[in-house]
Amino acid sequence: MHAAHTLVLAATVLLAAALGGCALATDREERAVEEMRSVEQAYRERRSEARALPVLAETASLADCLAYAALRNPGLEAAFYRWQAALMRVPQARSLPEPRLSYAYFIREVETRVGPQRHKLALAQAFPWFDVPERRGDAALAAAEAERRQYETARRKLFFEVQDAYLDCYYLGRAIALTRTNVELVTFLESVARTRYRTDAARHADVVKAQLELATLEDRLRSLSDRLQPARARLNAVLNRPADAPLPEVAAAPREMIALTEPELVERLRRHNPELGALAAVAEQEKQTAALAARRYYPDFNLGLELVETGSARTPGVHDSGKDPLIVMLSFSLPLWWNTYRAAEREAELRHLSALKRRADRENRLVAELKHALFAYRDAARRIELYENSLIPKATESLHVTQQAFAAGTSAFLDLIEAERTRLGFELERERALAEQPRRLAEIEMLVGEDLPRVPAGAQPDPEEPRP
Repeated sequence: MHAAHTLVLAATVLLAAALGGCALATDREERAVEEMRSVEQAYRERRSEARALPVLAETASLADCLAYAALRNPGLEAAFYRWQAALMRVPQARSLPEPRLSYAYFIREVETRVGPQRHKLALAQAFPWFDVPERRGDAALAAAEAERRQYETARRKLFFEVQDAYLDCYYLGRAIALTRTNVELVTFLESVARTRYRTDAARHADVVKAQLELATLEDRLRSLSDRLQPARARLNAVLNRPADAPLPEVAAAPREMIALTEPELVERLRRHNPELGALAAVAEQEKQTAALAARRYYPDFNLGLELVETGSARTPGVHDSGKDPLIVMLSFSLPLWWNTYRAAEREAELRHLSALKRRADRENRLVAELKHALFAYRDAARRIELYENSLIPKATESLHVTQQAFAAGTSAFLDLIEAERTRLGFELERERALAEQPRRLAEIEMLVGEDLPRVPAGAQPDPEEPRP
């Protein structure tokens, strides 16, 4: 009983020492965990609300599709769980190694003056160099920050994919409607050409030309209808729904402009892009790894306690008869392989330098991608204005004039077909530009890494122009 009591006391002392050597959670770690839990709570609340809501209805908007994707997309959930798992590694990295409890039984009792030694219990705890647990935790926290930024990257990419697929469906729907209208027009013109041919008011070539134009339009209509199915399947895929699930009809594309200049957008990209943030976190992780490698030049310590159970002395009256000796042990490693430590330190330093260069390279590429997206955004806005304010009105006027001239017999039937084809081409290009502008705006937000202030179309000067 005396031996057990002594061992419990020794274990208590050693455990207190071990707890004293553990690094406590830092404010950064607590904030990171709190942020992760707030995102998790938002998921739970939205999911509980979503159960009572119907599946995407016919009147669902783009915002509804984005919210649906944020809750249901498995790729985004996978990125969130990777972030959550990375945070769970932080307390593991800060903890000390497991204590070691050992027991020894003397097959042959060791006879001493105070009595025979029969059993031995030992408890030991290893301690790394003083700031090693803290730096391990900082490295793990930097890795978790990189995963958080990867989650943000996945969320931004998902939103762009939803808008991209949504706008594809919009364009194809509008192209089908315009082409169907033109099929009806050319069908009427073909019947007119046949009627006039029977009365010798038109040539046979006019009938053939009308039939060729009608066949071309019908083939284009079938092609557009076939393209709509995979476009809707792509939208359903990012929404985590069956490929043939019904989707809302996209009536119109959003007409908004960016309320920031190009230099402001570039600056926001450098500060908020999640990919750059992830690479910066990786560089910080490698920096902490380099600091850990430098600590290998210093020894690790081992604190231990041993209790030897001793029986009563065979000779009566011996002082301290049967007293159990308690031994305190302190050992430390001998860091002798300096070449290995230097190589590990240099490796970590090179990895840190590589991470910094990767971030700089990615920043340059992202800025170039942003400038290309801005060009496409401005070009789409220019084409919308050109087609709506100039080309389509003129093409419509030309078609009406040609119809009147054809009815009066002063214009050839081929001129009428050509005027109809020209107007259809301009209308399709306008719809393509109407889909392209919000698509590029979504790409710009993905690159910048945050929602941008927007204004109605025409209320803000071109983002290329400096702000007064």
